[in-house]
Amino acid sequence: MTAEVRQAQRSDARHNRERILTVARLAFATGGLDLPIREIARRARIGAATIYRHFPSKDALIAAVFAEQMALCSDIVQRGLTHPDAWSGFRMVVQQLMETHALDNGLARAFIARLPPEAGFAANRAQTLRMLAELADRARKTGELRADFVLEDLILALMANEGLQAGPPAQRLAATRRFAALILQSFQTSPLRTPLPPAVPLPLPAI
Repeated sequence: MTAEVRQAQRSDARHNRERILTVARLAFATGGLDLPIREIARRARIGAATIYRHFPSKDALIAAVFAEQMALCSDIVQRGLTHPDAWSGFRMVVQQLMETHALDNGLARAFIARLPPEAGFAANRAQTLRMLAELADRARKTGELRADFVLEDLILALMANEGLQAGPPAQRLAATRRFAALILQSFQTSPLRTPLPPAVPLPLPAI
């Protein structure tokens, strides 16, 4: 096998991997994590065997798809830790995490799912959770964050926020900002009843 052929094969492999990740990211964002590998393969116009050559399991594919988003979440929490006011930093983190999750259907579930360490996802998630715990501890010490707050409360809010998937992205973001304001009032010890962000018309089930 010539060097040119080997280089072409490596180039094809990289192209296939990038295409799989691009298609899977969009598929999971619109259809959730329950989509089967064969459906992702169909959308990518490749065989399922090609996906398994790059990712040995669906969990490995999910981990790789969300590694970039998890790194973004880590950056958001890191910025919160550097804020001079712990409560303001915590509030900013909650708002930005919920906005990030509103645009990625399935990310909340990936955040709590038991996934393998491929693509650095597990390491980034563990680091993010440690930083969140530190930030929450600082916010509690200011007296602004409820003493009984636990990280599971934020995860619960993110999972509920995942339901805001109807409508275009701008509508989802607007709805998420109002929801985040309500959530932060529930987290705060003595919330100031400041005006909420504008309400967003959402589709209601038929009665």
